[in-house]
Amino acid sequence: MKQNKAYLTIKKTTPKKRDAQKRITDFNPTYYIFNKDEAQNQSLRCLKCPVDVLKGMTSEFSFCRTGCPLENKIPLWIEQVKNGNIKEAFKYSNETSPFPEILGMVCPQDVLCQGACTITQTETGSVTIGAIEVYLNEQAFKMGLIPDYGQKIEKTTKKVAIIGSGPAGMSCATFLLRAGIGVDMFEKSDRPGGLLTYGIPNFKIQKDVILRRFNWMQEAGLNLHLNTDISNSKQIKNMLDNYDAIFVALGAPKSKNANLKNEDAHGVYHVMDILKHAQKRVFQDFYEAILEDKNIVVIGGGDSAMDAVRTSVRMNAKSVRCVYRRDEHSMPGSRKEVINAKEEGVIFEFNTAPKEVIVNEKYNVKGLICQKTELVEVKGQKRKKLNVIQDSDFVLECDIIILALGFDNFIFPWYDTAEINTGKWGEIIVDENKRTSNRRIFAGGDSVRGADLAVTAAADGRKAAYTIISDLTQ
Repeated sequence: MKQNKAYLTIKKTTPKKRDAQKRITDFNPTYYIFNKDEAQNQSLRCLKCPVDVLKGMTSEFSFCRTGCPLENKIPLWIEQVKNGNIKEAFKYSNETSPFPEILGMVCPQDVLCQGACTITQTETGSVTIGAIEVYLNEQAFKMGLIPDYGQKIEKTTKKVAIIGSGPAGMSCATFLLRAGIGVDMFEKSDRPGGLLTYGIPNFKIQKDVILRRFNWMQEAGLNLHLNTDISNSKQIKNMLDNYDAIFVALGAPKSKNANLKNEDAHGVYHVMDILKHAQKRVFQDFYEAILEDKNIVVIGGGDSAMDAVRTSVRMNAKSVRCVYRRDEHSMPGSRKEVINAKEEGVIFEFNTAPKEVIVNEKYNVKGLICQKTELVEVKGQKRKKLNVIQDSDFVLECDIIILALGFDNFIFPWYDTAEINTGKWGEIIVDENKRTSNRRIFAGGDSVRGADLAVTAAADGRKAAYTIISDLTQ
């Protein structure tokens, strides 16, 4: 077999970005979608590694599919894109993934599929998998292709309730519908999508992309109940009486605090409050601009912190700073998001730890006292120890402080009624099939894992669906 060496001659390319000074004026996408030539050229770089042949064997190599939590059939759909066969590529792409065009935009491919690509360690870099995935699906939609939601199969009499419409719930619904099982989905918000809708800014993924999927699922029989908060024992008892199974996909809705003095001052917000507020402005639900002409400080170094600083810029803040206690190399978020934020004018305060919120006589935020930090080598430990430098206090004047420090699980009052066991951190305990301590109740996503990725939530939803299908069709 002739060896493919196209990756040596065809340069790796990533989706082009809009000019920073233009994109900060709106919430439209930062990146352009690949065109046909870009997608096919990048597809030519794929080595078509024998992933399935080597699966389970000890090897020094890693592969795109093994780096993907969904184990998507990446080489198969890349080959079809290379050949210009969008219909076949679409079939393979959607077979294992519940919403590939969405995950192609929000997944951290650099540490998952692309990070595991065989050629990622070469000078040429990995195949641009995520961008190809978005391209092929959007092309398929333009051609009139619709994902499989069991439209052509006979429906069963079985019904499943899904609590939460985020990535895990959306995924579970997809595979249940494909099996002809009825699905009622309950979402406390006014729009479906959970984190995808209100937790990820519009400049990273436009919401019509998410709503499009829900429209297709509703056309296929999904019953979507919005503005419906499942919050008490009576509701869960009613569900247990009326449904054959329940899937809990509530996410990790509790924002972490910084435990600073005066943290409850007027002008201190949690990141989800800001992101939801901004998205509702994009939806034109209202026009209140709480960040406009304000000096903003965001505390945190993950992707939610980058979402917050980039959102603040677009909401016409006077200045935007990001405070992170370690160095830039240690930031847990996506590297490209840090670059985007810098391009858009965000100022980074690395090796800086917040100490105290300064307030005025009306208990409004006036500033943030910070301390400088340093990373110190500790014998026998890989991770450097964080030390606060004595007498290094300084003040960042600001009007608003946004806490972007991650999320915790919340134990809902009805867990006891449902006989659901939880762990040390409030996470729902499940087995390898996503079954809880109640055999008829399943769970997945952040409610099980803690704050994690959309793709791992999607994998949980799929696994739970497969188990439920097996239970209900035996």
